[in-house]
Amino acid sequence: MLEILDLNKSFKKKEVLKEISISLKTGVYGLLGPNGAGKTTLIRCIVNLYDITKGNIRFQGIDVTNNNAFSKNIGYLPQKFGLFKELTVYDNLQYFAVLKKISKESMDTCIKESLKKVNLQDRVNNKVSTLSGGMVRRLGIAQAILGNPQIIIFDEPTAGLDPEERIRFKNLLSSIKEDKIIIISTHIVEDVETCCNKMIIMNDGKIFKMGNSEEIISIARGKVFEVKQGIGIDSNWYVEKTFFRNGEEFLRVLSNKKEGHKSLEPTIEDGYMCILKGI
Repeated sequence: MLEILDLNKSFKKKEVLKEISISLKTGVYGLLGPNGAGKTTLIRCIVNLYDITKGNIRFQGIDVTNNNAFSKNIGYLPQKFGLFKELTVYDNLQYFAVLKKISKESMDTCIKESLKKVNLQDRVNNKVSTLSGGMVRRLGIAQAILGNPQIIIFDEPTAGLDPEERIRFKNLLSSIKEDKIIIISTHIVEDVETCCNKMIIMNDGKIFKMGNSEEIISIARGKVFEVKQGIGIDSNWYVEKTFFRNGEEFLRVLSNKKEGHKSLEPTIEDGYMCILKGI
């Protein structure tokens, strides 16, 4: 279990994270929130890139706050991931394997297994400079899972991936999630909708809600309506999107007041927006 207890993080006088407390058991968690919500700062505190201003982090009951030794249990793909472009794919992973203190005896096997899981085994001797953006992202995923860490954290892992690669990433999660804590940070609900056991919704440096898909969806039940375009917009409505049917334009709106319009079945995205907008 990974426990984050009353965590605060400030940069000078700016408080970025505020009294965050969550407990994570084995499973895949979607860390959702708009840009600037504090997701990346929270991740960097967990992986020990930032010192914590206040609070504690425990892993399996042991206090690992600001403990460099704890990082060997974590695989991490940052939002912006750099590699040595003039080195080969294999050499780059060998560099990360040394940093992770993977033994020489098992290093080659670990590297080849990671590359196979992200479908880059045929690029093992290619220089990174020859790879496409999507391949570089997949190589970043390979280094995160290298060495079979107990905690794996992906920050915007599908950025730059095409639809086929996104499906491959979801399949990869299914193959590696056994006995692991996996956190996927994103602002795209679709990225976590099909592959996460639970969702953690952040905004303004705080945890607003943690729950499974049905719990998030239930927050929007009775609050999603279809309104024909041209009807006056009420100040209580949050217009989520527009769509067309039979040549006519409609709005999908959220409201905590019964508006007398056609009610729609809520989605995870509806629940997410209700939480963020206080509906």
